[in-house]
Amino acid sequence: MGKFGRVAFGSAFAAALPFLIWPAQAQDQATTSRDWLVTLGLGARANPQYPGSKTLVIAPIPSFAIRHVGDPLPFSAPDQSASVAVLGHRDGFDFGPAGNIRLKRDQDDVGAPVGNVGFTVEAGAFVRTWVGPHLRLRAEGRKGIGGHHGLLGDLLADYVLRDDDRTIFSIGPRLHFADDRFENAYFGISRAASARTGIPVYRPGSGLYAVGAVTSIVHQLSPTWGVNAFAGYNRLVRGAADSPIVRRFGSRDQLSAGVGITYTFAYHRH
Repeated sequence: MGKFGRVAFGSAFAAALPFLIWPAQAQDQATTSRDWLVTLGLGARANPQYPGSKTLVIAPIPSFAIRHVGDPLPFSAPDQSASVAVLGHRDGFDFGPAGNIRLKRDQDDVGAPVGNVGFTVEAGAFVRTWVGPHLRLRAEGRKGIGGHHGLLGDLLADYVLRDDDRTIFSIGPRLHFADDRFENAYFGISRAASARTGIPVYRPGSGLYAVGAVTSIVHQLSPTWGVNAFAGYNRLVRGAADSPIVRRFGSRDQLSAGVGITYTFAYHRH
């Protein structure tokens, strides 16, 4: 496990997109269906500083969510991209746009002049389905705008257990895919970088680059206060795992973790 790096306050917005949107349960069961529940949250999460890094950065994570009174606690995996469900179904099939933000990687972060990777907005879409009451399957595809310019695909499976709509526990495997643009941006050694560093030119291809798993728990302490936590692990494989950047300066083991607290109040629509 890499050491904790600097506190990355600048990454709070980027990390907040896919994490800690955990709505809580109703405060007042006597309220009408026109009432809404507003959930505000604050937490912290540790992630690798960049793909393949051995250093973790810690970011504060604000969150906001809203839902109708009486709706059950929705499940949202802590590592999924920010998204909007077009059909709005809590169960069954749904799809919609999805997006993520990836911060700049400076070559100083690596510790060798291997080149920078710019700030990237990843825009795309997701599709999701529930297989019975406990198994959720989700697939994402995203394209990098700026920065790495690559194509990314994620396959997520989560086994979800609920306890009286106060606690949600989940665990499941992950598969991460990328094209050669993404892999060369983070794991490759160009001719120019080879000349600067003396490291041989390295050009990884496309395909599966990481496998892993994520587990999370959400618990309502009361109708007002809730807590949540997650832990994740990804193992770089194939071309990413063999990268000189990863082997000399980083780690194939990519860890992440986070904790948070939420406050919920009812909003009455007059």
